[in-house]
Amino acid sequence: IFKEVADDTGTPIPASGNLDRWAEQGVLLLNSVLTVREHEAASHAGRGWETFTDAVVRAIAERKEGIVYMLWGSYAQKKGAIADPQRNLILKAVHPSPLSVYRGFFGCRHFSRANDYLRSIGKEPIVW
Repeated sequence: IFKEVADDTGTPIPASGNLDRWAEQGVLLLNSVLTVREHEAASHAGRGWETFTDAVVRAIAERKEGIVYMLWGSYAQKKGAIADPQRNLILKAVHPSPLSVYRGFFGCRHFSRANDYLRSIGKEPIVW
């Protein structure tokens, strides 16, 4: 993800993976399923996390507009149906996992596109 941010926006790759700066600006990173058995992708799918994360996205969508949704991977893209594309920006790409990052995540330009959108609606861009 940091490589795409750097390539897209020119922001240097940080020395640490600390994302506090993003969170302080209102960025929420949310997986569809919040736990997994080690080395077993999607091992906790279908155990209720999807209901919970749908509710989180729905609560945001009902209360806010001008949100940028970056939906990475098929699980996340299903959540896109919850958000109104007329009132928000919906961006889709493959999941940034090592298996698929070269199949469309690198080069998706989501970070600059998010900032372009935020500026267009009078909001501050994210300092990635």
